[in-house]
Amino acid sequence: MVTTEQAKNMRNRIDIEGTIERMEEPRTVNLKTGGTTEVCNAYLVDEVGEIKITLWGEDIAKVKNGSKVAFKNAYTSTFKNEVSLAKGKYGELIVKD
Repeated sequence: MVTTEQAKNMRNRIDIEGTIERMEEPRTVNLKTGGTTEVCNAYLVDEVGEIKITLWGEDIAKVKNGSKVAFKNAYTSTFKNEVSLAKGKYGELIVKD
């Protein structure tokens, strides 16, 4: 497992765990492939800091503020100078509580 600060300097194959905090309201976005889905921003907090996370579709309902979670094989991207973590196609979100 890596820390949030280490994850900010990585691109992929990130295994991290922490607590979900400050979930925003989900919003509907259009998909490139057609159709729509829900997306929600939140923050994953651990003992050294926090990283923004992006939750998509059914993953939003799996967690709430205070949920202890782990991401396996996640990746980061940078948008407007802010690094965010996402599960991606090949990653996994594990809810611990």
